[in-house]
Amino acid sequence: MTPRELQSLIENLRSLPSETEWVEFKHNIVDPHEIGGYISALSNGAALHRRPQAFLLWGIDNSSHKLTGTSFHPRQTKVGNEELENWLLRLLAPRVDFRFHEGEVDGKHMVLLEIHPVSHQPVAFDGAEYIRVGSYKKKLRDFPEKERALWAVFSEKVFETEVALPSASPDEVLASIDYVGAFRLLGIPLPGNRHAILERLGAERVITPQPAGRFDITNVGAVLFAADLRYFQRLSRKVPRVVIYQGENKTQTVKEHPDIAADVPRPGYAVGFESLLAWINDQLPQNEHVGQALRRTVRLYPEVAIRELVANALIHQDFNLSGTGPMIEVFAGRMEITNPGQPLIDPLRFIDEPPRSRNEILAALMRRMNICEERGSGIKMVITSVEEYQLPAPDFRTTPQHTVAVLFAPRPFAAMDRRERIRACYQHACLWHVSGKRMTNRSLRQRLKIEDHSVTSRVIRDTIAVGLIRQGGGSTKDASYVPFWA
Repeated sequence: MTPRELQSLIENLRSLPSETEWVEFKHNIVDPHEIGGYISALSNGAALHRRPQAFLLWGIDNSSHKLTGTSFHPRQTKVGNEELENWLLRLLAPRVDFRFHEGEVDGKHMVLLEIHPVSHQPVAFDGAEYIRVGSYKKKLRDFPEKERALWAVFSEKVFETEVALPSASPDEVLASIDYVGAFRLLGIPLPGNRHAILERLGAERVITPQPAGRFDITNVGAVLFAADLRYFQRLSRKVPRVVIYQGENKTQTVKEHPDIAADVPRPGYAVGFESLLAWINDQLPQNEHVGQALRRTVRLYPEVAIRELVANALIHQDFNLSGTGPMIEVFAGRMEITNPGQPLIDPLRFIDEPPRSRNEILAALMRRMNICEERGSGIKMVITSVEEYQLPAPDFRTTPQHTVAVLFAPRPFAAMDRRERIRACYQHACLWHVSGKRMTNRSLRQRLKIEDHSVTSRVIRDTIAVGLIRQGGGSTKDASYVPFWA
């Protein structure tokens, strides 16, 4: 925040008739516990009243709103041996974004604490949740009607329409958003003047007009079209990371993208998608693929599978999980693509269920830009390409907070364990069913590249035993099989 912007914001806050549930004036309060409690209360208050920010301002008289100045210097303040900001962050749960601004106004030292509203649950400080009641800070648990109202706000909030950067000037919008790339991807001719560019960005919900010729940049606008995601503090941890390891574990890192040491832009998902995929594919070894008539050298993993799984990880992540983002990890024998949040669909039904996303606006824009598939056909394409490449069946896993898709390097049937063979059988049955066909012993033999009818029969029996497929028709000799849900 520039000195001029700080002065203008302080003047706007002073013009308020009184304190609000998202604005607090103080003279010299320096007790760290008090400050932490106010962060909790003001963040919760801003969320409750649907405000893009809350503010705690030092150096102003609470009654007259006259400038008094303050002796408080947050960056020089420590709690024990720990810096104040780090100490506050450690005791906030969930962590909420805040930033101290310092400057001179009319010759007086002023401090402004800018606090973002909590997005999905009340924020607590040192184990207690606070709220503003009039001009007083109170414990939220003592006001159940406000707690219910706050949870009601969380239930209606949509990540994409929330604010990534509030009150940006036109110059800030055009500097922080790659509007040329955005219009190209959306198939829109580049407008001929700045006013028309801003108007169209507003129509696409990238920005929202605000008074005095300023704009809020929305989360969906920033996450898709940012020139550099680091410009948006709340989204900087959502940059997709790619890590190449030596061997089968994380002991030794060979290469990482983006290079943490390199000061290069981290573009938004849409404008940076093709370059991200190109970097991933350039790191992968090649494999000889045997087609019906010819041999050809191809990437170790199908590019279409990588494209769909990376796009899914970006689109379907839970942005409310802090401190984590999409991760692509490449090991010697597998590739893992992880996104924050559990899936909204049972992983066993990824191939046939209609797509569901917790980020519908983002997903719709990604589909509109042809970055991901419509109608839920993406996983079908992944499994189809894996079978064409004669690879082991991909694995879709969940952890308490993440979804993981795993692609495996080529491995012969004899090297697969029972679980991997069952997974290949189930996915093959799913693929054939959604293609209007039924799996047979013969089709599975072709999929697994084996000749022995009895070995394939054993795999089918094992898959039936765990309840993933059932016989769909035919006699014992010419039986066909379908997934359990068919």
